[in-house]
Amino acid sequence: QVQLVESGGGLVQPGGSLRLSCAASGTIASIDTMGWYLQAHGKQRELVSTLNSGDTTTYADSVKGRFTISRDNAKITVYLQMNSLNPEGTAVYYCNADLKRRLGGPTYRYWGQGTKVTVSS
Repeated sequence: QVQLVESGGGLVQPGGSLRLSCAASGTIASIDTMGWYLQAHGKQRELVSTLNSGDTTTYADSVKGRFTISRDNAKITVYLQMNSLNPEGTAVYYCNADLKRRLGGPTYRYWGQGTKVTVSS
């Protein structure tokens, strides 16, 4: 079994910052990519940022220069530092991981339960 647990969401004023965390646990042999997605109310889930095992990052155009993805391999945790937040950032943020549960095995995608971020004055 694999679990992804997000934390760090909350209420923040426009222009403020938050750091989200996503900790993975369970039977994990290797992780190919971890990423963050957001889903605003009534809208589809969309990509925010990804970080792969080769340290290549991707960012949605809307967050470039404001958000930074990073990870702690020892803790099997990925972070999303979000700066200069605006009300359009109000959403539930989900973490995912593409990982193998055994060496040479298939890659599966897992999702966390989400953490809510509200940007409002």
